[in-house]
Amino acid sequence: MHIRSLIHKLFELGAVKFGTFTLKSGIVSPIYIDLRLTISNPRLLVLIGEAMREAVRNNAFDLICGVPYTALPFATAISIQHSVPMILCRKEKKEYGTGRRVEGIFSPGQKCLIVEDVITSGQSIFETIGPLQQEGLVVEDVVVLVDREQGGKKFIESKGYRVHPICTITTIINELLKEKKINEEVADSVRTFIKDHQTHV
Repeated sequence: MHIRSLIHKLFELGAVKFGTFTLKSGIVSPIYIDLRLTISNPRLLVLIGEAMREAVRNNAFDLICGVPYTALPFATAISIQHSVPMILCRKEKKEYGTGRRVEGIFSPGQKCLIVEDVITSGQSIFETIGPLQQEGLVVEDVVVLVDREQGGKKFIESKGYRVHPICTITTIINELLKEKKINEEVADSVRTFIKDHQTHV
């Protein structure tokens, strides 16, 4: 689908919010991307899955793994729509049953696409890549719905991975500003925030 249409659907859903928000890092941000809301809109999940699959159409992979937890529905959408097997990487090793950190059917040497919802610092992506590589899986590509443009994408790429963002914060605010969904003052506050809050320098 067209990225402009996707941005408006996310905004209408309330997944793109403007105001004053305290992030996980403790930093106060004028924009908040809450993609957890997308699980309540199956049609939108399908559209997100299609946009992500299109973004990596020229890249080869055998498996899909979503970064827990918000990106898991996106990975599931791609898996179901395109018949690509999915695996699951737990945040913590299970202390009962099989005790596995990586769940699913896979073989060493297979290529795995990482699916993420939002990139800020990129740390959560490496927390997923690590266990996969310990199992002998190969990770080359990461597809993400929103790049917050705070240094995470460049940091991940500096480690040798390819990052494929569907849209950026700048793309979002420019589109919403153009359609008069936000005003110039709000857009400027977001631009200033991005400039002043780079996670890797």
